[in-house]
Amino acid sequence: MREWWVHVGLICIPLVAVYLHIPPPQLSPSLQKWHNAGEAFHFRGRDIFYRDSYGALGSSDVVILLHGFPTSSFDWNKIWEPLTQRFHRVVALDFLGFGFSDKPRPHRYSIFEQASVVEALVAHLGLSNQRVNLVSHDYGDTVALELLYSDQNRSGHLIINSLCLSNGGLFPETHYPRLLQTLLKDSSFLAPVLTRLTNYKIFQKGIGDVFGPYTQPTDAEFWDMWTGLRYNDGNLVLDSILQFINQRSKHRERWVGTLTSTIVPLHMIYGPLDPVNPHPEFIRLYQQLVQRSTFTILDEHISHYPQLEDPTGFLNAYFNFIHSF
Repeated sequence: MREWWVHVGLICIPLVAVYLHIPPPQLSPSLQKWHNAGEAFHFRGRDIFYRDSYGALGSSDVVILLHGFPTSSFDWNKIWEPLTQRFHRVVALDFLGFGFSDKPRPHRYSIFEQASVVEALVAHLGLSNQRVNLVSHDYGDTVALELLYSDQNRSGHLIINSLCLSNGGLFPETHYPRLLQTLLKDSSFLAPVLTRLTNYKIFQKGIGDVFGPYTQPTDAEFWDMWTGLRYNDGNLVLDSILQFINQRSKHRERWVGTLTSTIVPLHMIYGPLDPVNPHPEFIRLYQQLVQRSTFTILDEHISHYPQLEDPTGFLNAYFNFIHSF
């Protein structure tokens, strides 16, 4: 009996070793096109990927797009072209640790650092004296609030003209992270194992759970999201990045206080089927606390990724907001 287990172990060990070192998938044509259209700039010795498109003639308006976790700037691909028809410049980046940007490890990822990345990009693009419009989603919402805090306290390098949020965990008390996220952020013992064992099927199930039943990504879209995560071994930094959930709780007064006191025009685009920020709990608290903000609740089948699930509804809501002030 002992010899049988020894043989099984000898067979399994190399198989597991091979599995844990599976190379990242190749970029699809659409993801390769997105990558080719972008550039990189240096931030504290790291490469940060960004896209900067010039669009509407006769307009000086600039919009900067801040993506969510665990995906990338490619989240904005379905609304990119319409935005270029309205704005003079459309800018998006992959935060440090995401997408095509560098993913250092070990590294203490923080919302404060990501806000500094955005400010550095704005300076790199020569936009420090330009009023910019921010559109953010999920993780990007919290980065946007830190940028708003810096702007409000005149300690940053960004002049914010407006802010449009979408389906971000703004309030720790109405935010329900997924089980795997909780395990990764809170378990120093399990996290290194789980990040290596996470595969496409696990990822697909996790992402699929935060899309609506009628708005699920296609197989190709799931694969592009996974490819962006695996690029530069991004799966191995998930636990470090997920500390943002704890940072939201620790700095709630700073960021929620900024949200409730700012005079910058605000709008919230909300997919109500979101299991992470559930309806009506989330939007009721938002209305109660952020009384100066307008908001759009999309169709009842739209979930956590409104810009991908309902790009037309998202754009209509955003353009109505932009034209309102």
